[in-house]
Parts: sequence; C-alpha cells; structure tokens
Amino acid sequence: MHGRRRPAWRRPDSLADSAGATCAFLNLPENTRTTTVESKTNFLRAVREGHVDAVARPLHRGRSFIVVDTDLLGHDGTRVGRTSQTQAVLPT
Repeated sequence: MHGRRRPAWRRPDSLADSAGATCAFLNLPENTRTTTVESKTNFLRAVREGHVDAVARPLHRGRSFIVVDTDLLGHDGTRVGRTSQTQAVLPT
C-alpha cells in the first residue's frame, strides 16, 4: 500500500508508522485488532526538498504477529529510509 505524500521537512518516521499500521490493519484476520509491538526506522539519506512517499508491504502474516516493511522514498524515487514494524494480532 502507498502512504500519503508528506513534505520532506515533516516526520518521515510518522509517515512510515502510519503506512505500516494501515498495512497491518488491512491484513488482519476477522474479529481481531492490532497494536505496535516494535518499530525501527533507519534513515539512509537526508531529504531537504520535495516530498517523501511510503510504500508498505507485509513480510509475515501470522496468527499472533504481522511484520511489515515500509520503504521511504524521496521525490526522485530514491530510498531515503526503511522501517520495520512488528504488529501484534489481538482478539476484539
């Protein structure tokens, strides 16, 4: 899933967190909810202008956890960061 574009000067880790949580939510089994267990962001290069896009994809969809990987891309498509999240799958 693609996250909303944000100006480069805003918090790209917040964008990645939102995109990852949405990706996890969209991959939940019925009658469950999710919460973040762990989130780690690596910033690879600075972005001083333009926007940042987030592209999230599930790496693992289990009964107890969903692991999501999110790439942060600069306006030219260059990877500027990467976030890995573990989301717990909880009953409603």
